[in-house]
Amino acid sequence: MNFTRRTLLAAASATALVSAPIAASADGLPRNVRMVIGSTSTGGDTYQNSAIVAEALSEHLGINIKVDAVGASEAFKALNRDSRGSTIMIFHDQSYLGNLYGREGYDDPFANYVVGPTVAINPGNAYLVPAESPYQSMDDILTAAENGERVRVAIQPGGVSEIGFSAMKNAAQVRAPGSEENIVAVNTGSQSDKNQAMWDDLADVINGSIQANEQFTQLEDGDDKGMRFVWITARDTTLEQAPEAGMGGTTRDDMLAYASPETSVTLDGSADFTFDKEFFFLFNPEMDPAIIDQIDTALTEIYAAGEIQERQKASFFIPNFLPSAEANAHLTQKRDTYADVIAAIAGN
Repeated sequence: MNFTRRTLLAAASATALVSAPIAASADGLPRNVRMVIGSTSTGGDTYQNSAIVAEALSEHLGINIKVDAVGASEAFKALNRDSRGSTIMIFHDQSYLGNLYGREGYDDPFANYVVGPTVAINPGNAYLVPAESPYQSMDDILTAAENGERVRVAIQPGGVSEIGFSAMKNAAQVRAPGSEENIVAVNTGSQSDKNQAMWDDLADVINGSIQANEQFTQLEDGDDKGMRFVWITARDTTLEQAPEAGMGGTTRDDMLAYASPETSVTLDGSADFTFDKEFFFLFNPEMDPAIIDQIDTALTEIYAAGEIQERQKASFFIPNFLPSAEANAHLTQKRDTYADVIAAIAGN
């Protein structure tokens, strides 16, 4: 084969193009970054929250970050394939809860990835009953289980939807050992499926959210689709940061009445169980640590400026920035607490 000067120049140019992203990552984030998320919905809270963070980082760093809603399994695969920093991920507690519940496609994120900074909380995780339900509170539900009544709870198994159900069973076991057997799961799918289970009288309680279900709590008396909150799992200190007006016809004070300590679902007989749905970064374990430092520094500066918090609160997110080291310690402790709850009701 004859190698002309033009051929050699073309080869050199191609080599430069191939190596360019790797060279860029050594100095920090590449110019174009794909932010994969563990959801396939572009209308849900994961996408909405990630888009706020991506836009803020893009503007602050002068780069392009595109949010790609590919779902948990594909997001983890994409993250595994790219150690250069051109693919990063945002997800929430589902990332480790899926592993704790043994769901396929969920490796231990603390062992297989780098857990990065937290950015926000969705405080809306909740449990509801039909408007005409005899259960007026979580204490009524746990007392019913203690008295031998079967309480059916509609959940989507294996993660955020199930952790509150696990906490209910654990609380029943702490209060009256054996009564946890009377709190039973009705495994469904999406929120609409859980709602329908209630309306079809297949479930006495459903997992829902303030955002998705508050509208049904405002229906007129006698409406078959009417619901009532009985428990909001978020910490009171989280809800206290929400807008005073709350959402729809449910004020912040209303929400606090359904959360600990006003509504108690015991963890161990002395402390209450709480759950904040937190969003955080995940990185390829072989990615240059300097990129993580760059993101931590950028987010520190962004949150210090204060504008992102206003955007998050306007979308009913609670700002919750912790840099990587603090976030890892916080989320590890949180994971360990929920692992103990899940193990307790499994008889381990």
